[in-house]
Amino acid sequence: QVQLVESGGDLVQPGGSLRLSCAASGSIFSINAMGWYRQPPGKERELVATITSGGSTNYADSVKGRFTISRDNAKNTVYLQMNSLKPEDTAVYYCNAVILTRANLRYITYWGKGTLVTVSS
Repeated sequence: QVQLVESGGDLVQPGGSLRLSCAASGSIFSINAMGWYRQPPGKERELVATITSGGSTNYADSVKGRFTISRDNAKNTVYLQMNSLKPEDTAVYYCNAVILTRANLRYITYWGKGTLVTVSS
């Protein structure tokens, strides 16, 4: 089995910073794209940022210039550096990865269980 585990969620003041991590583990052959999504209270899940296996990135307009996504392929880990946090960034943040396992012939999208980020004074 393959699983993704997020970490780093916390309570932080407006203007502060947090770094989220998501580690993939299991019988992994390769990982294609990875990303971060979030679901604010009472709202739908939305894309935050994605990164391809080659390092190309994409960001939602709401976080562009403040957040940075990166990955460490040797550790099967994706990171999200969040700076200048705002109260509207409060959400459960989910890790996402497209993974080819050693037992399958096709890529499968996996999701973590989420980590809570609360931005408040």
